Amino acid sequence: MPVGDLSRELGIDKSTFYYWRKKYGGMEQQQLKRLKELEEENNKLKQMYANVSLDNKMLKDVLSKKF
Repeated sequence: MPVGDLSRELGIDKSTFYYWRKKYGGMEQQQLKRLKELEEENNKLKQMYANVSLDNKMLKDVLSKKF
């Protein structure tokens, strides 16, 4: 199936197809699944860090005020 027809059927741009092929091209299904799991875990860790960092900043602001 030509790339143009496939991308039109999926509703994506040709460049998106080529990007995905470059990124995921030689991966097996288990490797792709593991990559997705690691990306999800990374996003969760980033969110946790953002929350802790915000809490830390709030505590520093509260403690720096003189009563």
